[in-house]
Amino acid sequence: MINFKYFHRWRNAFWLILFLTSCGSQKYIQDIPYNFSSDEFSNSSYGLKNNIDSQYSDQDDNLEKLTDEELRIKEKYSIIMEVMPKEVNNYKLYTYIDHWIGTPYKKQSLDEKIGVDCSYFVQSLYSDVYGETFQKTADGIFRSKSVQLFTGRAFLKEGDLLFFRYNKEHPISDVGIYLHNDRILACTEKGLNIYNFNDEYFQLRYVAAGRLKPKN
Repeated sequence: MINFKYFHRWRNAFWLILFLTSCGSQKYIQDIPYNFSSDEFSNSSYGLKNNIDSQYSDQDDNLEKLTDEELRIKEKYSIIMEVMPKEVNNYKLYTYIDHWIGTPYKKQSLDEKIGVDCSYFVQSLYSDVYGETFQKTADGIFRSKSVQLFTGRAFLKEGDLLFFRYNKEHPISDVGIYLHNDRILACTEKGLNIYNFNDEYFQLRYVAAGRLKPKN
């Protein structure tokens, strides 16, 4: 005897399979609106990789188009002076300084191996970096007609000259250069280096500052 209950179930299943394998069903399946295929996902803005790339791949970390040497100088001296890297942008100045930093002190000398006198160094630096010719003595630089003298520390900016008095016989005994954040380039018994202008050694000897007058 035929079990009509199972017969009807089998018949319904048969017609469902027949429908799914028909041409009409293929068209129906093709027309299903898939939101994403694997290719579309990887190429779309919804893909994680593409989303990250779109945010960061076009970012230029070297907008100034600096050379490797300039980037090294910027990083090195921003750390030494404890300033933001953007504050270090006179690469000619700091490249010149970097070449001589750590040279021992020697009076009336400008030699990397033998030693350097700071007034000789400042005269050479200003000629090379700023195109200004000075005498090779601190007093001669102090008396230069191209230098505007002032005393207020609040007005100091990069490249300003600093004049010091070390003994009574020479009211202007030495010269240094102001950089940033109270860091100065000067000579001591330890040699030519970058020091803190707030150190008592310099404060007790500071006389005045000087800046190049604008050229007409």
